[in-house]
Amino acid sequence: MHALSRFGIPLGLAGLGGGWSAARSYLGAPLWPEEILYATATAMWLVLTATYVFRGLRRKGTFRSDLKHEVAGPFASFVPLVGILLSSHYSQYLPPWGSWVCGAFIAALAIVAAQLLAHWVTAGVSMQSIHPGYLLPAVAGSFVASIGFSIIHAHDAAIATFGVGMFFWLLVGTVVTVRLMTGGELTPAAKPGLTAYLAAPAAANIAWMVSHPGPMGAVQLGLTGVLAIMTLLQVMLLAEYRKLRFTPAFWVFTFPVGATTNYAIRWLAATSLPGREVYAWTILGLATAFTLAIAARTAASRGSRTQRDKSHTVNEGG
Repeated sequence: MHALSRFGIPLGLAGLGGGWSAARSYLGAPLWPEEILYATATAMWLVLTATYVFRGLRRKGTFRSDLKHEVAGPFASFVPLVGILLSSHYSQYLPPWGSWVCGAFIAALAIVAAQLLAHWVTAGVSMQSIHPGYLLPAVAGSFVASIGFSIIHAHDAAIATFGVGMFFWLLVGTVVTVRLMTGGELTPAAKPGLTAYLAAPAAANIAWMVSHPGPMGAVQLGLTGVLAIMTLLQVMLLAEYRKLRFTPAFWVFTFPVGATTNYAIRWLAATSLPGREVYAWTILGLATAFTLAIAARTAASRGSRTQRDKSHTVNEGG
């Protein structure tokens, strides 16, 4: 598992934290699940960032090399992406410092995304190596940045950043889809990245809703339709996902699930659908159970690997 892909863990926890935040606002959910998720995500992000930076200090050019990695390169955006989610959440407790920190992480994400794009457009990657994770930096990342700007009350910047996300959604999304349709089957390790097709519309819907509070207009309804069909796509892909051997890379599933849950709660609250609160709580419960299951499987697999390593060491010593 590449070091950058490990940032999918705090990203997924923060994504679910956003779902519980929406539940607190619209369903009267308690505060503690949201804060536990964000605190855990913060601790994980700090540890992973410190470890990654320390490794980079020991090996000059590590980050530049990782950016150019054909498979893991897009995951470089996870570092500032998680920072945006965390700082925008804590900005409510630390004004105005939280807003400045959030803005700094958005700027960092823009720099990382621009570096990645510059590498890609100069023939830095082969068509065969492209995977759905390429949607994350400039597409889902831009929508998350738009959400961050809305939370810190920078409305004009939120709209501008949303436009950036829409542009690259069309551009990069077309390239990724063409590769998937014509370039052969993805490797098993890359298949969890197909959930990026869900992350992009989920983040886009949240971004537009928080920047345009009130009755849903045509843009919101159109984006909701895209999210609905992308959710159905994920249902159709369940058979493929079930064939995969579990690895910590499965954390890539958790952020799209958390973001979709976040929007589903907001959308249901804006409708007059009978039983909408029951549906919202059910969706939130399933998303929470799913993330906890991934965490439990990760801990179990890590424990098994540690035990195997100890047994191997003992056998060698014997």
